Amino acid sequence: MRVGAQSLAVMLFTLSAAFVTAYFVGKTLRLDTNLKILIGVGTSICGGSAIAATAPVIEANDEDVTFAISTIFLFNIIAVFLFPALGHLMKMSEAAFGLWAGTAINDTTSVVAAAFSFGDSAGRFATVVKLTRTLMIIPITFALAFARARWTKGKVGSIDMAKIVPWFVLGFLAALLVRSLGVLPDAANSALNGIGKFGICVAMAAIGLNANPVKLLRNGVRPIFLGLACWAAVALVSLAVQRTGL
Repeated sequence: MRVGAQSLAVMLFTLSAAFVTAYFVGKTLRLDTNLKILIGVGTSICGGSAIAATAPVIEANDEDVTFAISTIFLFNIIAVFLFPALGHLMKMSEAAFGLWAGTAINDTTSVVAAAFSFGDSAGRFATVVKLTRTLMIIPITFALAFARARWTKGKVGSIDMAKIVPWFVLGFLAALLVRSLGVLPDAANSALNGIGKFGICVAMAAIGLNANPVKLLRNGVRPIFLGLACWAAVALVSLAVQRTGL
């Protein structure tokens, strides 16, 4: 709660920056509305997880989902190497870098990889910030569902709740409560923490094995350019908000 409150202002600005950029740049590039939404939520919230949660809500087709996930994963990989280098170049503190990484890098696995390579404190701080940011999937998904219902069917009652609830977030909240309430002994928490880190390493390897730059370029540069624009907007706005103390 404490860390989430500290990062809330930055998150609100970065979310706004991502969606505004996705709308205007996507419109200029003449991209499909669903693709703009998927890249916008993927950049602003939680990469592939946000795309997976949003796609059934807006009834996106497989092609748009593939374009969006491929674009987001491309910048995830770049961020793991680029952000720590930029952080050291700008002589950022571990807390400042953790906040920047947690609010500006797309996917949780990439946030963890980039932030822990910068420093342990940065990694711990960035992880909490990013998981707080992940919870934004819930209000954004519901907002899109209600908007979609009004645009296409004219009534909110037609929403299929089973499709729009991001069930994995409920799992995250359950694990959070178990840890916070001290239900498990420290030894079990330590073991599960190790398993979690191993899982993140596996996920990063899977992302790398799943990425196909040649296929991504063959699909067209417009989604890539939109992803780059959203990513740059989020990273710059996050830095600006920190520096100005908003």
